[in-house]
Amino acid sequence: MEKFSQFRDRGSGISPFLPVTTESSIFGTLFHATLFFIRLPFFISLTLAYFLILNNLPFIPTVARKLLLWALLGVPGVWWVDLQLDGVKRGSLSQQSPSRVPHPGSIIAANFTTPLDALYLAAVFDPIFVAAHPLSRKVRRTSLLSAIFAAISPAAQVATLDEWEGQSSAGELTDLRALLSRHPDRVIAVFPECGTTNGRGILPLSPCLLTVPAENAIFPLSLRYTPPDVATPVLGTKGFAGFVWKLLGRPTHCVRVRIAEGVSNTAKVKNGTSARHPAVPNTAGGVGWAGRAEDQPTAEEQQLLDGIGEALARLGRAKRVGLTLRDKKRFLAAWAKR
Repeated sequence: MEKFSQFRDRGSGISPFLPVTTESSIFGTLFHATLFFIRLPFFISLTLAYFLILNNLPFIPTVARKLLLWALLGVPGVWWVDLQLDGVKRGSLSQQSPSRVPHPGSIIAANFTTPLDALYLAAVFDPIFVAAHPLSRKVRRTSLLSAIFAAISPAAQVATLDEWEGQSSAGELTDLRALLSRHPDRVIAVFPECGTTNGRGILPLSPCLLTVPAENAIFPLSLRYTPPDVATPVLGTKGFAGFVWKLLGRPTHCVRVRIAEGVSNTAKVKNGTSARHPAVPNTAGGVGWAGRAEDQPTAEEQQLLDGIGEALARLGRAKRVGLTLRDKKRFLAAWAKR
């Protein structure tokens, strides 16, 4: 992979866009194939039944939806979850206040590695999913299915802002402050990296988090998987079959969940909008777009984004990297020519 060395972060040497591979013996491959063909009919049937029928029925309670999603996770063996709160001793989770975990009126800022991220968050928190752009404070409300497909569509991840906005009417673009005001009884989930990685690096975060009011907590949440090869930093249509093979062919997939303390947006606000003195360059690295002045974070706002990024890196045992989605677009072009 030396030909992709230009896509390594200069500070840490990490390549966040390279796929994760695991070796397997002949007997292991035969065992995985047996599991795959046993699970595949159940997985397809349950997936189609949930997203085409059950998810569209208004009278199904939230608890039932969560149970159905857990069943969908259980078919490929995603059953072992290691949950821990940052700074809380094991065995004392039940003693913690409900405000210590994501709750209605709060934001989940999760790392983005695989379609399983959205499925797990939906099964536990039943959040409202939003799509973010690396250089915009606006967000688009999306469905669970759209959040899943966002993890397997490189084209959607590296879209320019104009293309991203063109996917929906202007009325569908909003910000997190407005969503929290309209849905105070729901958790909102956002993947601020805006694109998937292999879990070894945290990309610069979207400024959309800067629209969260100070009274609403932002919870950095890290998701890691064992084996790690279910990450989808590079996928697309041709690679989707490989992802399903890894997902259904493994006996189990363990999920390591770490939740940091809630962070408040304490950046100064002036006349309803964040002050612009002084502004700092946006390092999010938009794809084919230089950025708009009104979306550029101030020095104080950048400290908030850096703090959330540091929390995600610490919880996920990863490193913050300077590579951006512009670099990922170049990487995808080079990967296609390999």
